[in-house]
Amino acid sequence: MAEAEVHVTEVKAFRTKSGKTRYVLVDSDGNEYSTFKEPIAAKLADVEGKRVRIQFHEQARGGFTNVYLDGVEPLADEEEDREHDVDEVASKTAIDAAPYLLSSEAVEQEVPAEELFEKLHAFKELVADDIERGDDDAEARAGEAD
Repeated sequence: MAEAEVHVTEVKAFRTKSGKTRYVLVDSDGNEYSTFKEPIAAKLADVEGKRVRIQFHEQARGGFTNVYLDGVEPLADEEEDREHDVDEVASKTAIDAAPYLLSSEAVEQEVPAEELFEKLHAFKELVADDIERGDDDAEARAGEAD
């Protein structure tokens, strides 16, 4: 049996020809994990869009490899909270830096929303990457960009 931490993008249910229900967990990489077990399926009801730890095994059958879900455990939201916090700080930093990212003429004139968004979004992504890496050289690089 293998174990993995995945982000659940979709949970589906299919009625088989025999009348059983096959539940399928789809992760962010498009991998599918199936189960027919009701106790496991019951845990899938509220994991869509969340990170979970799964246990699974593979079984070759008729030229195909089926991946069966043996267990699912929602992960604490600490990681998602951290990602949200990083994104929030990066967004605020980009908004605060907007006057410095635009030319003096652009500050005085109306800038098309798409142009402003592109500049701020690119800067926000750089800030978020630096925060996630704990990059101490971020300020030095920011000074070099000028």
